[in-house]
Order: sequence, then C-alpha cells, then structure tokens
Amino acid sequence: MLARQKRSRALKSIWMKELLRTNDPTVVAFATALLDGEGIAVFELDVNMSILDGSLGILPRRIMVADRDLFVAKAVMRDNDIDLVQ
Repeated sequence: MLARQKRSRALKSIWMKELLRTNDPTVVAFATALLDGEGIAVFELDVNMSILDGSLGILPRRIMVADRDLFVAKAVMRDNDIDLVQ
C-alpha cells in the first residue's frame, strides 16, 4: 500500500498542464526561451502536425509545463504580455 502511495505522488509531480496554444512559431520560441530562463521545463506538443496541414500553420502548437510550475509559468507569460489558454 505504501509503495502505491509513493508512486502516485511521483506521478502527480510530472503531470503536465497546457499553458499556451498558438499558431505563431515566434510566440512559441519566445515563451519557451522565457520559461527556460526561469528554470521551468517545457514540453512542446503538436510540433510535427504541420505535415498534416501542408505546413500552412493552421494547427496550433501547445506548450505544456509541469503542474507544479503552472502558477509561476502563467506569471511569466502575463509579465511579458503573452495570451494564455483559458
């Protein structure tokens, strides 16, 4: 029972939340650089989806951060006037 609780706590620490969704690759690069500068790990989703839309940039890319870093990441985005996911 105790091992299951420890594993559950470990999994909760790596859950990711969506921070940003955009079609603009410059916003993705800027946000990633800002978060990296704050020591917040970023995982980018849908990077290769442009193959499906013919590289038109129709499908948005998402930036995910660990659940524990979400509050600070949102503050960094607000401080730099980057619109967030609602």
